[in-house]
Amino acid sequence: MWLVLQAYAAIFILGNLMASQSLAQSLKGTVNITIVNFNGELMQITWAAKDYYPDRNVTFFYSFDTHSQNRVWKLCANYILDQGYNSGCFFKTEGKTLTMSIKDKSGSKELFNRSLKTDFYIKPNPPENVTFHWQGDTLTVGCSKPKTKTKCLKLELQYKSEYDKEWQSRKSVCCEVKEQGFDPEKCYSFRVRLERRTPICNVVPYSSEWGEVTVWRNGSLIDSCADDIKPLANHAILLISVLAVLLVIVFLLIFVCKWQRFQKSIMPIIPDPKHIFSDLFNDHNGNFQEWIHETDNAMAQTKMECIEHECIIEERTEQEDVKEASEKLCELSNMNKRDFLNSVHNTCLQPPASETVSFGSLNFFMNEDMYVIL
Repeated sequence: MWLVLQAYAAIFILGNLMASQSLAQSLKGTVNITIVNFNGELMQITWAAKDYYPDRNVTFFYSFDTHSQNRVWKLCANYILDQGYNSGCFFKTEGKTLTMSIKDKSGSKELFNRSLKTDFYIKPNPPENVTFHWQGDTLTVGCSKPKTKTKCLKLELQYKSEYDKEWQSRKSVCCEVKEQGFDPEKCYSFRVRLERRTPICNVVPYSSEWGEVTVWRNGSLIDSCADDIKPLANHAILLISVLAVLLVIVFLLIFVCKWQRFQKSIMPIIPDPKHIFSDLFNDHNGNFQEWIHETDNAMAQTKMECIEHECIIEERTEQEDVKEASEKLCELSNMNKRDFLNSVHNTCLQPPASETVSFGSLNFFMNEDMYVIL
């Protein structure tokens, strides 16, 4: 019985060992890492800790020894953390062949290992001592030679004018680019970088960061394209401001006039009865009966005053008429010509019916419906 139990225990332990070894072998073949060799001076190795080693930490070892038997391993001193877990390492580049190993937290069990050539993962530094040489519409851009092999590098030039939205690119072998067709009157922005050639020199097509952007016009270095735009004179700015204010005032006046007309058209003004019937409210305190009674009396009195008086025609004797006419003629004979005409014009005589009226040597026949005005 005891032997049977020991046999079962041995089988269980052996199965766990085989499973752990198969897991380690699968991890060694599936872990993806990112390798960057900054200008052949500094190595950066990163891995996806959350995907391959979730909820546990790992340790990183590296070596530049080419002999596998007496290899000296170095423990990472500068880890890159991701949510508190080791996900990368920085260390100095000390050779062309790198061997790395990822182990568990205690460093006793290896989870991943790999060997590679460091020169295939170089990312160059930005170009230094960049020069611009202008000759007419032709520009030649150069830089100093970097420490790495120049045959593995390309110099990339990008430029755009003040009217362009996208950069235009030109590439050439390190370390000079020549381009023509530039307009001397336009303002151009330039930037350059170094690119690692693939697959001859690099496995990954790394490029350096872009250098500082410089601005040129007509072969001269300037601060920006906006420097050539001359600011408006003070009097021009003042004139524009005054015109703008006047324009705003005109628009406001037009709006007010239009608004008043529109308001009157949709909402006509209702007159206040206090102004029309001022005596009703001022003299009678709004007492309509008292006011209408007084108004009726005033209208009746006015009507009575407007009645025409009847004309009473008194009968007169013939002698009285002749006497009165003689007096009139005497008065007229003593007047001058102008006064005579005025007097005759303003005199209205109503002779008796079917009578003959004589003025001097003039005789007029009158009926009962006629008047004579001289």
